Amino acid sequence: MSSTSPAERTLVLIKPDAVRRGLIGEITGRFERKGLHIEAMVLRAMDAQLADQHYAEHVERDFYPPLKDFMTGGPLVAMVLSGDTAVEIVRAMIGATDGRKATAGTIRGDLSMSNRENLVHASDSAASAAREIALWFPELG
Repeated sequence: MSSTSPAERTLVLIKPDAVRRGLIGEITGRFERKGLHIEAMVLRAMDAQLADQHYAEHVERDFYPPLKDFMTGGPLVAMVLSGDTAVEIVRAMIGATDGRKATAGTIRGDLSMSNRENLVHASDSAASAAREIALWFPELG
């Protein structure tokens, strides 16, 4: 890494819709070409308990049951990316939540036509990243 800043970590989930569409390589390639480092990556399922923990702040919201069904409905890729201001960079790269409104050049802007099936999740802050990484990759402590 050429930066003098310490590497920041963030969690990215390549959601079941992206896995189903064969976009794992496309999405991970974009992060790698940007200069982010993949510290950990696994293809796995999200069970109901992990969904409730991961989305704890949304469990009581009306949109949560269909989100939970979607996220637990197929395999996904969980990964930890690191780099200088990784949280901010990854959030900019993925684009607006609604793929129909996301800017061209972003992952969602180029590859998604949905609000819920929007290909990727990324931590929204360093604190969220720490909490989410501990859920998905407890061995990285």
